[in-house]
Amino acid sequence: MKRIAVAMSGGVDSAVAALLLRDGGYEVAGITMCLGIAPAAGERSKCCGPQEAEDARKVCLALGIPHQGVDFAADLEERVIAPFVTEYRRGRTPNPCVTCNREIKFGLLLALARSWGFDGIATGHYAALSLRAEKPELRRPKDRRKDQTYFLYAVERGALARVLFPLSDLVKEEVRRIARRASLPVSEKPESQDICFIPAEGCAAFLAGRGAVTGPGEIVDQAGRVLGRHRGIACYTIGQRGGLGISAPKPRYVLAIDAARNRLVVGDKADLRSVDLVAGQVNRLVDAFPAEAWGKIRYAHRGARCRIAERDGRLLVRFTEPQEAITPGQSIVLYADDTVLGGGIIEEVSHGTD
Repeated sequence: MKRIAVAMSGGVDSAVAALLLRDGGYEVAGITMCLGIAPAAGERSKCCGPQEAEDARKVCLALGIPHQGVDFAADLEERVIAPFVTEYRRGRTPNPCVTCNREIKFGLLLALARSWGFDGIATGHYAALSLRAEKPELRRPKDRRKDQTYFLYAVERGALARVLFPLSDLVKEEVRRIARRASLPVSEKPESQDICFIPAEGCAAFLAGRGAVTGPGEIVDQAGRVLGRHRGIACYTIGQRGGLGISAPKPRYVLAIDAARNRLVVGDKADLRSVDLVAGQVNRLVDAFPAEAWGKIRYAHRGARCRIAERDGRLLVRFTEPQEAITPGQSIVLYADDTVLGGGIIEEVSHGTD
């Protein structure tokens, strides 16, 4: 690949990715996804907002490469935000970044770049790619603290053949140094860790504005005894302890969200532990899943050994040791050493450690 469109978010990572490719002899242009997201008063800009587009334009000007903004606001609404809200209505806790990567960045944006004559796209993700038997293989990057492969497992395998991750062999501190040496205008820009479309008021306020927050309901223990009232199931997630507003002799944690009955089920911390889950919307990045792998149930999870089976298009995963707060709506991502095997969306969890 020689002609590469770099997805420019306005941050330092994508800026350095473009710089490295330009200096590596590629024909490079920057594309910024404009999602119609403006920060609230006093709030730092998030990715894909107006300020980010302007920062990306300035970087491209400094690098002497073309820049183009593309409006994906309607696509974000249809493919990412609407499913996000629907999942919360079902009592699940989705990860919209996984969906955005699959549908928007490595879906629509890649297709658009190809239609414009580019060979592929590059991003500032901390991830790596290699070829095995002429097929792309997604791998963990050098910087394990910034590893973003958890959010990339759902990208179609074929799309990865048209993707470059220029930061794969760098750590964040090196990226900053490269940006400073090149006098890039975003070299000291802080990172944004938030979901781009969630306002400063938080997720609960966003969901309330979308009509996804149900009315108050019961908080019950595992025997069905009423312990208190919640303010709407979309305001809670599995494993949550604070904000329950109930009095109990020992701490209580959210064990399950019963959307059909509009109630929360709470219990002891030990009751959060489980070994079995079922996942759907499976994406495989290898020819076949092995019988055993290393599974991550959330981005910050360290991962744990597990056994894998497939049945009727779903993954059946059993961990060798109990895991805490496995959450429907989140992703189970499977690894073999540094290779990302794929994964799926957690649909069911069998509580207990037997």
